[in-house]
Amino acid sequence: RECDDKAVLSRIVSKFRHQLRHVPHLPDVEIVDFRKIHEHRYLPYRDDRPIARRYCGAKVELSDGRKRHMWYLIEDRMGFAGVGDGVEFCVSGFDRWYVYNGRCRVLR
Repeated sequence: RECDDKAVLSRIVSKFRHQLRHVPHLPDVEIVDFRKIHEHRYLPYRDDRPIARRYCGAKVELSDGRKRHMWYLIEDRMGFAGVGDGVEFCVSGFDRWYVYNGRCRVLR
């Protein structure tokens, strides 16, 4: 899938809502728009790399009017039970537990 794929962006919006409900002390906001969507790295499938990965970035506009950087990763065939693509994302300022190594560094 491409970085601007509607299904990928929809999944990010849904997962972001889930994150805000389950991580304490995050503001009650939603993603309302994606801007400047771009791919910054693509690692295709190879014998020594069995999972194709597409690294993407965007600016997201939140329901409070603020704009934040967001980075995300699309992994080929890494959805639930190997069906569909896996999507990981990080919105700057919302990685309270440093899952992506502070300032979303892992997904950049």
